[in-house]
Amino acid sequence: QVQLVESGGGLVQAGGSLRLSCAVSGRTFRDYTMAWFRQAPRKERELLASIRWNAGSTYHLDSVKDRFAISRDYAKNTVWLQMNSLKLEDTAVYYCAAGPGYPIDYSGTWRYWGQGTQVTVSS
Repeated sequence: QVQLVESGGGLVQAGGSLRLSCAVSGRTFRDYTMAWFRQAPRKERELLASIRWNAGSTYHLDSVKDRFAISRDYAKNTVWLQMNSLKLEDTAVYYCAAGPGYPIDYSGTWRYWGQGTQVTVSS
């Protein structure tokens, strides 16, 4: 089992920044791929970014790659999502996910999920 706990969401004005964190614990996850998703009301959940825990290779969705960045802190067992220049349409619940050995653009069902953290961008 792998446990994922997100934090860092909240209310921010358009143009502002937030950094989400995902604390990872549990069994060995060194060969895992970690990811950030989001789901806005009445929309499909979408993969925003992912990172291979060991290799550090990353994937970013084209529509956010100039504003969002995924990273991981090996020592702190934490995955980060830095979000800059936030827009109203970034309002969503953001989820951390993980899976063993997935490719960084994996489109299947991810095995482990956090509970989600709400991000609300106001005008």
